[in-house]
Amino acid sequence: MDQMTRQIAMETAIAAAYEAGRLTRERFATLDHFEEKDDHGDIVTEVDYLAESLILNKIRRIFPTHQIRSEEAGENGLLSDWLWMVDPLDGTNNFAVGLPLFGISITLAYKHEPVLAVIYEPMTDRLYVSSKGEGMTCNALPLKQREVKSLTKARVGWIQGHAVQNEQRAVKLRNYIDVHTKRMMRLWAPTLQWTMLARGDLDAIIVYNSEGEDLYSGILMMQEAGGIVIDYDGRPFKGMMDQPYLIACRPEHQSYFMNMVKEGLA
Repeated sequence: MDQMTRQIAMETAIAAAYEAGRLTRERFATLDHFEEKDDHGDIVTEVDYLAESLILNKIRRIFPTHQIRSEEAGENGLLSDWLWMVDPLDGTNNFAVGLPLFGISITLAYKHEPVLAVIYEPMTDRLYVSSKGEGMTCNALPLKQREVKSLTKARVGWIQGHAVQNEQRAVKLRNYIDVHTKRMMRLWAPTLQWTMLARGDLDAIIVYNSEGEDLYSGILMMQEAGGIVIDYDGRPFKGMMDQPYLIACRPEHQSYFMNMVKEGLA
C-alpha cells in the first residue's frame, strides 16, 4: 500500500465517518419505525441506509474500482485487491431504543489484510484512526493501552455472532466469564468495545463466531495499540476468516485469558 493511496484512503474514510456521524447524531431519538432483518433480533432503520449511502458514495467517487462490502448493501460486485468493509451504524439496536451507544466503522483491507481502520463515535465525538504499522490515534492524539497491574477483577467484553444466539457451548463460556470476572460487557455495539479495549478500559475481548463488517476495524485498532489478537489455541490472528473465535488482550495477559476460555469450555 503506497503512501499516497494510504493518505487518500484515510482522508476519505475520515470524511465519510464524520458525515455519517453528523447524520446519526441529528437523527438520534427521532425514530418511530424500524424493520426486523432476520429471526435473530437484528434490525435496520432508515438511518442505517442513509448513513451507508453517504459513506459508499464518497468511497466510490475516489476509488471506483475498489471492492466494497457493506452491512446493508452487501457486495458491490467488483473484484479487487482492495476491499472496503463498512458498518454505517454499528449498534442499531441501541440507536433504535434511544441508547447513545453506537458508532460508524470503516475498514480497508489489501489482499485480505486490514490496513486502515476508522471508528467514529458520534455522541462523544471520538474519532479513532489506525493504519497498519503506524499506530492508533484518538482525535489525532497517539493512543496505546494503559498498563494493568492486576487481573483479579478483569473486565471482559463479549462479542458473538447474530446466529449464535443461545448455542450451548457459547452459553457455557459466556456464563463462566460472567462469574469469573468483575464484569462481562455486551454493548450491542462491538466497535465501541474494541475502542474501550484499545484505550485500556477493558482488559480483554472474547469473540465467539462473530464475523462481519465491524470486526476488522477493531482488530486493527487493538493490534496497533500494542495488544494481541489470537485464536483460542494461542495462534496469532492474521487476515480474515469466516468463523472467528478470538481472544484480544495485552501480550502479558495471553495465558490468563487462554486459560479462562479453556476452563469455560471444559
